Amino acid sequence: MTQQELCRLAMDMRSRAYAPYSKFTVGAALECADGTVFTGCNVENAAYGETICAERVAVTKAVSEGHRDFVRLAVAGGSEDFCYPCGSCRQVLREFAPGLEILCLNGKGEVHALTLAQLLPHSFGPEYL
Repeated sequence: MTQQELCRLAMDMRSRAYAPYSKFTVGAALECADGTVFTGCNVENAAYGETICAERVAVTKAVSEGHRDFVRLAVAGGSEDFCYPCGSCRQVLREFAPGLEILCLNGKGEVHALTLAQLLPHSFGPEYL
C-alpha cells in the first residue's frame, strides 16, 4: 500500500467518527507487515474519559484479528494543525510497535511523517517489567 492510499483511508474514516461533543473527527489507518490494514475512528462518550481515539480503535481491531506486527499508521484530523496521537495512544502503540512510522495529517491532507520514538522518547515498554 502506498503512503497516499493509507492516508486516504485515514481521511475517509473521519466520516464515520462519533464526535457530537468536540466536533473533532479523527480517522486512522494502521498497516501491518503483511499489508493488512485496519481502520478506526474516534468514538466520543458523554463521560469524556470513556472516549476512545481512532488510533486505539484500529489497534484493537488489529489485535482482535491476530495482528501485532504494525509498521505504519496514518492519523487524519480536520484542523489546520497536524493530528498527532495523544499520550494514551502513543503508549498503546509503543506496546506493539516501538519503531512505528506515523503519518500525521491536517485537514488539507498535508502529511508530517515521523516515528513513534520521536513522539515518545525514553518510552516505557514491556522490557522494563
